[in-house]
Amino acid sequence: MGSFIKSVLISLKQQNHDLDKICFVLPSKRAGVFLKRELTEVIDKPIFAPQLLSIQEFVEDLSGLKQPSNLELLFSFYSTYKNLRGTSEPEPFESFSKWAQLLLQDFNEIDRYLIPQDRVFDYLKAIKELNHWSLEGNQTDLIKNHLKFWHNLKLYYKEFSANLIASQKGYQGLIYREACENLESYIQNHKDKLHVFLGFNALNQSESRIIQELLQNDMALIYWDIDKTFIDDTIHDAGLFMRAYSNNWSYFKKHAFNWVSSHYKEHKDIQVFGVPKHVGQAKLIGQLLDNISHDNPNFNNVAVVLSEESLLVPVLNSLPQSVKSLNVTMGLPLKFVPLASLFESLFAIHKNNSNQFYYKDIVKIISHPSINLLFMDQKINVSRDIVGFIQKNNLVYLDTLELKNISETNHDLIDVLFKSWEDMPSIALKRCSELIFQIKKKYTPSQHSLELEYLYRFKTLFNQLEELNTNFNHLDTIKGLHHLFKELLSSETLDFKGEPLEGLQIMGMLESRVLDFETVIISAVNEGILPGGKSDNSFIPYDIKLENGLPTFKEKDAVYTYHFYRLLQRAKKVYILYNTEIDALKGGEKSRLITQLEIEGIHDIKHAIVTPKVPVIKEYIERIHKTPSVMEALQKLAVKGFSPSSLTNYIRNPIAFYFEKILGIEQFEDVEENIAANTLGTVIHNTLETFYKPLENIFLTVEQLTEFKTLIDKTVAEEFTSIYKKGDFSKGKNLIIFEIAKRYISNFIDTEINSLKDGNTIKIIAIETEESTVIDIDELGSPIQLKGKVDRIDEFNGKTRVIDYKSGKVEQNKVEIVNWGDLTTDYDKYSKSFQVLCYAYMMLRKGRISLPIEAGIYSFKNLNAGLLKFGQKPSTNSRTKNQSITEDTIDAFEAELKKLILEIFDPNIDFVEKKLPNAN
Repeated sequence: MGSFIKSVLISLKQQNHDLDKICFVLPSKRAGVFLKRELTEVIDKPIFAPQLLSIQEFVEDLSGLKQPSNLELLFSFYSTYKNLRGTSEPEPFESFSKWAQLLLQDFNEIDRYLIPQDRVFDYLKAIKELNHWSLEGNQTDLIKNHLKFWHNLKLYYKEFSANLIASQKGYQGLIYREACENLESYIQNHKDKLHVFLGFNALNQSESRIIQELLQNDMALIYWDIDKTFIDDTIHDAGLFMRAYSNNWSYFKKHAFNWVSSHYKEHKDIQVFGVPKHVGQAKLIGQLLDNISHDNPNFNNVAVVLSEESLLVPVLNSLPQSVKSLNVTMGLPLKFVPLASLFESLFAIHKNNSNQFYYKDIVKIISHPSINLLFMDQKINVSRDIVGFIQKNNLVYLDTLELKNISETNHDLIDVLFKSWEDMPSIALKRCSELIFQIKKKYTPSQHSLELEYLYRFKTLFNQLEELNTNFNHLDTIKGLHHLFKELLSSETLDFKGEPLEGLQIMGMLESRVLDFETVIISAVNEGILPGGKSDNSFIPYDIKLENGLPTFKEKDAVYTYHFYRLLQRAKKVYILYNTEIDALKGGEKSRLITQLEIEGIHDIKHAIVTPKVPVIKEYIERIHKTPSVMEALQKLAVKGFSPSSLTNYIRNPIAFYFEKILGIEQFEDVEENIAANTLGTVIHNTLETFYKPLENIFLTVEQLTEFKTLIDKTVAEEFTSIYKKGDFSKGKNLIIFEIAKRYISNFIDTEINSLKDGNTIKIIAIETEESTVIDIDELGSPIQLKGKVDRIDEFNGKTRVIDYKSGKVEQNKVEIVNWGDLTTDYDKYSKSFQVLCYAYMMLRKGRISLPIEAGIYSFKNLNAGLLKFGQKPSTNSRTKNQSITEDTIDAFEAELKKLILEIFDPNIDFVEKKLPNAN
């Protein structure tokens, strides 16, 4: 394949031009590298390298101005804005930057297209005055300020551009305008210099004037790269600009239009793939490259063009092993660099200037891979100890001093991370730089080359911010700095280094200008991405742009249409990928460019929808066999003792029983930001134990209970402090739960007082008593220990009652049974009955109480129902029930209990996962 650049060089040589004396002007620096390579194949003797300039470099030389960074321009513009505001209060930099960047873009367009500034700004002001009824006598302050903004635009422009020119700097448009002003002088001083412009498409008015003037003075040649198919079609966007130049430039009335080629209609293998999501496209690109490597192992003349910058990282992670060398031209936005999340987290916790930090924010920062490494102390990770202490003590908010008290070491690191920034950007930037140096000390070039590159790029960014803030002093709050930092994460990039002439080329659409490849993979060819659609962020309305010759979405779409078709022009194999999934803002609709390819009928387009292989995942029921080691663990557990809750846990889900009791895996306990239900239950149990424990074997009196009510506040607070550790229950939802606990206990005591006033007697037998008994099962050959803690045993009018407290809501039907066989199979319905019967069974077998007895539950969410007594019913709908526990009741329960234990110990019955709802 003969590339466009090579064809130009051959043509120039055939015209006997001295290649070493030519100044080549190209759309980008990258094209210059490829021109040098092609030059080595064209020349037959050594020569000095010709001058190679990008259009931006050429115009800068012509203007005498240098383009500073966008950030410096923004700071400079704010200085101009503040000076023009005079005594009136200027907007803070944070809000200014939101509209100023948009305004700078408009300034840039106005200057690049050499539009008379007065005409645009006066027109804008007049339109806004009409829209806001400026002739009305009683204008609001909002309307006045809005009109004043539009009135000042021309003033902002003139003052800002004058200041930049005075400092020999300029934004791109201003540089172009100044270059046009200096053009006549340049022509006079460089008459013997030949300029060759090649590969251009959409020229702004400044570029057009410069090139035409040089052409008219025989100081330049220009080589276009357009195909006959596009320029002859009067409505094809790929030839929109070329047709205009060919028809309108006076130079082409007497000179040939070089060049119109005929490569596009040559045979091409074009395949279009619809792929779901970005990751799917990245994976398919990897597969396509793997297939290409069989015929082209070095990937010469192969390019991957990414229309979406967010695809870069997935594609890099999906490259096959056959890719030995590659060159990435497009930069990776800093927001995609892992280190960005760390600094985002730091700004988030410091921008409110609070000394107290939310525990999740702390954990997020100290668990970040870059920070976690700094907490390593002789194979001990201090950050884990900090996290563990926070979880154990329910610390929801902490300050720097508390963090230092938790950690015996790393105090300097804690200061760098969490010491107050005092709402001063200078301190923030200094701390961020200190942190980068601390991380750098932990990295080695051989193992962390990429991480060190990340650190260097962020250090450069912070240095730039620090220098600008020192020179201009516009940043006065952390919020303002954070806002600017977030914008920089999106606009600034991490540039990759590679061998530009070897291996696989990965680039963005604009980086492909002038370059030709035999095999091209183009991704994300969707509407709204390629082309970009009608999104146009500007203060200048569409009709004003149209009237003044400024580019609209029509021209911008034509730019990308040209680049798309130009990639196809000399290519032999083309793979076009688009996203089939409908995303929130874009994607899901293939680009009109694909449809246009199909409608043209020039090439045979192969279209396929590619979906990942999704395996059919059958519902997996976990099953654990009872191996000898498992049986041994069960025997140890039998000696230690089964509790009623562990047995009901087995009924609910045998796998959960296995994990907890056999493997000893405890449920992870995170910080209780809000008091959990089990904590509330424990507080209630402990408070009632504190009150009633001293009254064992004593009849209750109204006076005793009344005295308990005076102690509720103090006792509940002490219990919460003991159980909830350093967690705060003085405000918010926790305060509500604290008040609920007091109300529950108060209501319960009121129930007892009312019962005594009605003439009933209550004698406390035992409170929170540890009970146990041994069950002999002949089939096992060894006794089984049953143990548990009974909340309360009392005598009510002489009748013994076994009572269990529940802080949640329990209904009467949850403690009633019809079929004894259901007791050990249906957890949701009968777990409460099983528990109270277990407690009654243990106490009866130990001889602590005697039959007949009653057993039941006090539900603190259902206290009006009184004691919910266990009962037996002949049928589900029967209103007849026996609530007295007799020997027959205990025998029936014992039979079911033994069946359950035999099932647990049966080596032929596996622990099988159950899909049952959780208990309330």
